[in-house]
Amino acid sequence: MGIHEECGVFGIMAGRRIDAAGLCSYGLYALQHRGQESCGIVVCDDGLFYPHKDLGLVSEVFTGERLSSFPKGTMAVGHTRYGTTGGTNRANCQPILVNHHKGKMALAHNGNLTNASELRRSLELSGAIFHTTSDTETIAYIVTRERLKAPSIEEALSRAMETLEGAYSLVLMSPQKLICARDPHGFRPLCFGRTRDGAYAVASESCALKAVGAERIRDVEPGEILIFGPEGAVSRREHCGKQEKRLCAFEYIYFARPDSILDGRPVHRARIEAGKELARVYPVRADLVVGVPDSGLDAALGYSRYSGIPYETGLIRNKYIGRTFIEPKDRAGQVNIKLSAVEEAVRDKRLVLIDDSIVRGTTSRHLVSLLRKAGAREIHMRVSAPPFLHPCYYGTDIDSRDDLIACRHSPEEIAAMIGADSLGFLPVESLGLLAGEGRCCSACFDGSYPTGLPSDPGKDRFERRLSETGR
Repeated sequence: MGIHEECGVFGIMAGRRIDAAGLCSYGLYALQHRGQESCGIVVCDDGLFYPHKDLGLVSEVFTGERLSSFPKGTMAVGHTRYGTTGGTNRANCQPILVNHHKGKMALAHNGNLTNASELRRSLELSGAIFHTTSDTETIAYIVTRERLKAPSIEEALSRAMETLEGAYSLVLMSPQKLICARDPHGFRPLCFGRTRDGAYAVASESCALKAVGAERIRDVEPGEILIFGPEGAVSRREHCGKQEKRLCAFEYIYFARPDSILDGRPVHRARIEAGKELARVYPVRADLVVGVPDSGLDAALGYSRYSGIPYETGLIRNKYIGRTFIEPKDRAGQVNIKLSAVEEAVRDKRLVLIDDSIVRGTTSRHLVSLLRKAGAREIHMRVSAPPFLHPCYYGTDIDSRDDLIACRHSPEEIAAMIGADSLGFLPVESLGLLAGEGRCCSACFDGSYPTGLPSDPGKDRFERRLSETGR
């Protein structure tokens, strides 16, 4: 495919001292698929913050020795990052820490602000000094500014939400409270649960709740602020219902783990329905249905169930490949190392190949070539997402139309370019099947943006500004 992962946020709070760092690391392991650039944990013990964050996977950054160096604490907040604003460096690792006379704060963020440039410029003109190039620091500054006038940290966050535009699911920790919030559109997922011994956990996906033994209670509503403190869980809803709900459709198609539940909808079921719809709209005579691991597997199963064509494991993923260690331009090398064809299964067969998306077409071309070399006779590719035609400004790493193959070529032309015998995309009008009764954000497919657009959409916009001002 070619789309990069989203970020993952996690927080846990108990009424007593626990192994907060260890539990937080379990949550981050479950969210590793959402970001592999960097990760971080901040533990709160009796009002004191103990942070550690660095570039790398959770297993690399949080070794047993590192985790044992944390004290026990009553709370922790964690983050695993794929950056859609700001470069890959230690300064941009999260959670963001703030030390202020009004109190400390640790902030983890998933999403992308559409008015980040304007907010940052205004803050800089008022004297703010930024240490990162991520929009998360902008959120931290605005919350801190509001805290000067607000009676509580949750009130400061509520006032900050009047200013923030775009996508944000937040987990915020003060010395006494764990707070989470979701933007009024609900672009990015967020849910919470409780362990048997009474600790509250909040996470980007429900799979992370299960990882720490917490039972999912519900999703955080778009616009809702939840405060976990001495009084238990308290909900503030003054921002709820201000905008129409718009969870990112690509969360169901690719980002989320299939065992997660997003806004009440199991991801596995959503992908099965997408595969069934592909079989209904684009039937073909074939011998086997093969899914591209991992996010194409459920849709392939749905295609098989609807069409009656047997499902087969035709591609195997190397499970021990972590971060991409090959240059991005060498996508052929990535495919050859990450995936292998099962020749015994695909030789002399007519295949329906199911993948989650096509962005540039490069990876799809190598996949088709891999199966051809393994002896596949025909390859009919089906994609469980519509064609990408527009940039995303809410956290998916597509900030330009320049590399989108569907902007320049028809499905028939793309099929010829990638070497497939035929190609079919999920119809954009079928996206409703993913969310059930809800409505998804489909802006990257149909250009229908729920918010205003950023003045400078580039991922490196703050780096460029620093370069320009430093001349």
